[in-house]
Amino acid sequence: MTWNIYLSGEIHSDWRQQIIDDAAKGDLPVDFTGPVTDHDASDECGVTILGDEDDPYWHDHKGAKLNAIRTRTLIAKADIVVVRFGDQYKQWNAAFDAGYASALGKPLIIVHGPDLRHALKEVDGAALAVAERPEQVAQILTYVIAKQ
Repeated sequence: MTWNIYLSGEIHSDWRQQIIDDAAKGDLPVDFTGPVTDHDASDECGVTILGDEDDPYWHDHKGAKLNAIRTRTLIAKADIVVVRFGDQYKQWNAAFDAGYASALGKPLIIVHGPDLRHALKEVDGAALAVAERPEQVAQILTYVIAKQ
């Protein structure tokens, strides 16, 4: 079996690549998916494809809807959903992804530093694991997938 792992969350660090590299070292049978991580492309996709908007609300609305097609589809197909919350920005979309995955009954791994424990207590409560570092996620995946 090849496991589908959806990597959601902040896009300002290389945490995804760290998990992917560690999984490759362990020769895990996994495919990784995630959102579009090119911030400008993600923000501008709606108006680029569907036409300009003068109102910033509708500009963002168009992009959010197009991005949701990808996000909802890939989360629904995922065997495990990993959601990383970074320190620099509020990731409301990551919290939404965690809630959506939880509502679908997907196993959820949350990643964040200790400073976000209180703010994310409800999100953490829905998770099957809460990690602080990407290497812990890779270790969880190795244990769950490769242990016999």
